[in-house]
Amino acid sequence: MSGLINFISCGVLWLGLAAKMPDLVRHRRDPFLCALSGTLFFGSLCFLLGAPPMVGAINRVSGIPNLAAPLTYAAITAYGAASMVLVVYWRGGPNVGRIARCWMIGYALVLVGIATLFALGDVPEERRRDFDTYYSATPWTAEMIVLYLLAHFIAVTATATATLRWAREVRGWLRAGLLTMAVGNAIGTGYSISKLVAVVAHWCGHDWSALATQVSPGSAGLGALLFVTGILIPLAGPSLTAWLLSWRTYVRLGPLEGELDDVLNRRNLRLPRPRLFSPSALLMWRQTSIQNALGHLDANAFFDRDLYEQTHEAALLGADDGEQARATAWAAIIAAAVRDERSGQRVSPSAGGDGRLLPETPEPAALVRISEALATSDIVANTRVHGPKDVRCS
Repeated sequence: MSGLINFISCGVLWLGLAAKMPDLVRHRRDPFLCALSGTLFFGSLCFLLGAPPMVGAINRVSGIPNLAAPLTYAAITAYGAASMVLVVYWRGGPNVGRIARCWMIGYALVLVGIATLFALGDVPEERRRDFDTYYSATPWTAEMIVLYLLAHFIAVTATATATLRWAREVRGWLRAGLLTMAVGNAIGTGYSISKLVAVVAHWCGHDWSALATQVSPGSAGLGALLFVTGILIPLAGPSLTAWLLSWRTYVRLGPLEGELDDVLNRRNLRLPRPRLFSPSALLMWRQTSIQNALGHLDANAFFDRDLYEQTHEAALLGADDGEQARATAWAAIIAAAVRDERSGQRVSPSAGGDGRLLPETPEPAALVRISEALATSDIVANTRVHGPKDVRCS
């Protein structure tokens, strides 16, 4: 299991990066997409370089003991800077470019400092897990460790603060995403805090290396996971909302399609079921089938205008909702029309000159209310069983 979680986390971030690559290629000069891709890339690099098997491989191939340490620290530092730059570009506002450049220049200097201090230090013994505490008292190397930990702490703290401030100004999916990012960064501070505490404890003669080897990796992993999840929530949230709304509408139209099922089958009015099993495709298929059946019934004078008006009046007596009364009236004449179409009995001496009930069939937005009326209205149930006379007599 050594390093398995690191590799899985790295793979997940690579999948996210691969999903954004087409957009990045098309809009390679978009600073937000560049910052997002950089955040995903450096985040995955942190997990990859921090895996103990990868640490050993880097040290062995390079021939430099502990070379993996400054590479990992550089990736962590770059990830922290990219996260802050991402938030800066995402929020926008005045002086965005200048603020982002300041962060990038500042953390580029930190990367130079990490490389310089590692080159000046002497770390001959390979330490794959406890490099920070083991060499925390070594000249130059100790400064390098403190430098990258402070840089990480400042970056994640600043990012958490910025996302929390922004979250107060927005609502919906963006707010949920920003709060998730803030929580992720707050947890991410546990990485640098736990390691700094372990380093200070080592300076004081105590062995608290478990904080650096056990607590900090968990904080970093969970924090990065939540931060990336927070990025995805506003990007995927609207699509998820549309997905759920399409599915809910598709299900709610079930009673109406079921009422028209006989007409659709006998008249061959139903389109082939879509091969793409998505709520939007299924919804379009069901709406089209319903409209085909309603158009057939209307064009062939199976809608009873008198029944519509009488049912509408009866529905208004029980409720003040005009939209619902119209939906109930439509549901009643649809139920009656399906019955009459099956028997071949055309109605409508009072229909228009072309045999139609109304100039056009119901709008798609009204179909859901009609479908619910078919399933729940007592007036519609009586019409379906007893015919129009029941409504007229009532």
